[in-house]
Amino acid sequence: MKNRAERFFTPEERQRIVETVQSVEQRTSGEIVPMLVGAADDYAQAEVVAGGCFALATAALLSWQLWNASLWYFLPAFLLLYLPCRWLLRWLPAVKRSLLSAAEIDAAVTNKALAAFVERGLHHTRDATGILILICLFEHRVQVLADRGINAVVPQDTWDEIVTVISEGIHRGQACDALCRAIERCGDLLAESFPPRPDNRDELPNLIVERAD
Repeated sequence: MKNRAERFFTPEERQRIVETVQSVEQRTSGEIVPMLVGAADDYAQAEVVAGGCFALATAALLSWQLWNASLWYFLPAFLLLYLPCRWLLRWLPAVKRSLLSAAEIDAAVTNKALAAFVERGLHHTRDATGILILICLFEHRVQVLADRGINAVVPQDTWDEIVTVISEGIHRGQACDALCRAIERCGDLLAESFPPRPDNRDELPNLIVERAD
């Protein structure tokens, strides 16, 4: 799932996103970091449970149809089918996603955003003005996470607008355009309360694409 992130934007689109961030950050002391990931989590538990259920059902059907429901054939068939069924879920993300609850997906995306915010150093900007725009492809989720300096002056529900712009753009096949518009909107919000410093500098990456392990 993760290598999908590496192919999502073309090199030209990546460059456009980076240039948009650089242009916006000239108007503010804030830092905007778009981040694209294939999946917020590998959902191993879902693979174990669903893979086991699929293998169990298939083995039971084969045993019933071919071997008169013999337990001696059912058990080897189940063991042989278990790993292929787990791997099949990895290649069928839509099926795997359908097995997850909305609460599980939301929790995974939130945890990923919080972890990335810390791991990528967004909490270390001089004025606590980092913004993470996280796009999770497998989950079909976008999350915006702002540091304490911004949250003190910008209401949390303001970021719903940013999420909507990006989500609708991806749905229409215009992900790059939508992300650039969202970045510019973040810049507008930041420029009102966080004008650029005389010694303004680029503290964080202008685009992060999570690579496959």
